Amino acid sequence: MPVPLSGTAHVLRSGHYEARIASVGATLRSLQYDGADLVVPFAEDEIRPSMRGALLAPWPNRLADGRYEFGGEIHRLVQNEPETRNAAHGLIAWTDFSATAEAPDRVTLTGVIAPQPGYPWRVRIDAEFRLGPDGLGQEITATNESATAAPVGLGGHPYLTLGAPRERGVDDLTFEMDAAQLLLVTPDRMLPERSVLVADPAAEGRDFRASRRIGATAINNAYTGFARRNGQARAQLRADDGSGVEIAWDERCPWAQVYTSDHGAGDDFRSGIAIEPMTCPPDAFNSQQDLLVVPPGGSVSAGWVIRRIGA
Repeated sequence: MPVPLSGTAHVLRSGHYEARIASVGATLRSLQYDGADLVVPFAEDEIRPSMRGALLAPWPNRLADGRYEFGGEIHRLVQNEPETRNAAHGLIAWTDFSATAEAPDRVTLTGVIAPQPGYPWRVRIDAEFRLGPDGLGQEITATNESATAAPVGLGGHPYLTLGAPRERGVDDLTFEMDAAQLLLVTPDRMLPERSVLVADPAAEGRDFRASRRIGATAINNAYTGFARRNGQARAQLRADDGSGVEIAWDERCPWAQVYTSDHGAGDDFRSGIAIEPMTCPPDAFNSQQDLLVVPPGGSVSAGWVIRRIGA
């Protein structure tokens, strides 16, 4: 039988949860609780749309012009987002990962970023998915297998939802994420402009420190300055009956991109909200803000948990 377009399927089950992981990009293809979607899914024999559930490495978000300086050299990457003339979402998203450990409730997938024009380092990516009573834990580890230090940023790209995705489905949900600052971006290229407090008028109502209905608010910004409980930052979506979904992450990710999927069509239009924990902000290869520099043989990691909450 031919391999599905999303790659080899790995199905995890534990209690009320079921997760489906696709080998292409080590992608979270679906996550359900008692059969109800917690992330916007896609079909097994479908090319992953809109980076749903992808892992982002060796950088998250956008890199201006695909150009940066590191180690005294100028590097140029392919501008794979031609509408913004940027290099977007890293180099691992279309790699077919191999399973290196597997059990009914967990799987570890491994892929390699090969040295290439614009990124001349070999970096191994190990992606572990663990399903249990507390939800789905994801852990991504990048190991530098090169002879020189490598710049690295890590992130995830899950689209959270509640129930079957539908057009403008997020408008009726409440959202809460206690973050103090927001990164404004240029409207044409989605590149960092300046940081503001979320209460600043320039943030244009994107303050969700207190839970409130999303309504027509459009978001495609990185947040930072999280209020943490026991080291954990949290973002929550809830329905009117109190049921919800939460993603939580630790201090390894001081940033999170939030995107209300305003560029979708049909049922994809605002059907979910992407909450993307990141180790660095957009364009960190140029700003070097929170950029991880990994020595030869060294590793860095990031992780998050997605769980059902409430009624």
